[in-house]
Amino acid sequence: MEDLSLTLALLLVTAAFLAGFVDSIAGGGGLIAVPALLLAGFTPVEALGTNKLQGLFGSASATVAYARKGHVDLKEQLPWAMLSASGAALGALLATVIPGELFRAFLPLLLIAVALYFAFKPNMDDIDRARRLSPFLFGLLIVPLIGFYDGVFGPGAGSFFMLAFVALAGYGLLKATAHTKLLNFASNLGAFVIFAFVGVISWKIGLIMGAAQFAGAQVGSRLAMRNGARIIKPLLVFTCVALAVKLLLDS
Repeated sequence: MEDLSLTLALLLVTAAFLAGFVDSIAGGGGLIAVPALLLAGFTPVEALGTNKLQGLFGSASATVAYARKGHVDLKEQLPWAMLSASGAALGALLATVIPGELFRAFLPLLLIAVALYFAFKPNMDDIDRARRLSPFLFGLLIVPLIGFYDGVFGPGAGSFFMLAFVALAGYGLLKATAHTKLLNFASNLGAFVIFAFVGVISWKIGLIMGAAQFAGAQVGSRLAMRNGARIIKPLLVFTCVALAVKLLLDS
């Protein structure tokens, strides 16, 4: 579906900018972009595929912004990124086999649990803590698992990456956000390749939204780097709760 009215096109561009802004700080950009695509008349599979295309621009924009300021080492994290992309590609391949309702049933509870963890855990700031899982096991077990989830279903993947980095890898909030964007970019890329091969992506709209995502992510990532946990924590909690509520209302 490519022929849209000017009003719908502006709606999608605005939604993409906001999605890039929110996603670069706390994840959950799909909560804004996918409903906007559905409202514009795209089928669910087209909305998911096109969302992966435009989401690539936002996650890439945020990743580069964080890397430039030294918050993430792209070369060092490349193996994790490859595992995230591989997991997402496998998830996208199995998306038609594993029913989405399986995830929808318990996902709101998981998101509420994530929100409560970040809201009430003491000393939730930008200082690194003791890791509970070695980098090898974290990359081998956790990263591809969340990447798989992002490919097969998607909503909340950024929040789950954040939780894993903070709770298991011992990262502070800003560092966790920066690394989440890299792995989110990789999972978007892995799923995007599969959706592109299947032919469910609306390229023109996806690229236009991608430009807006890129701009929104630049603004959001700079705001996050300036304010750290002070803005990341409340926005992350709000995003998790909002996504959980939306999934409950849609069910």
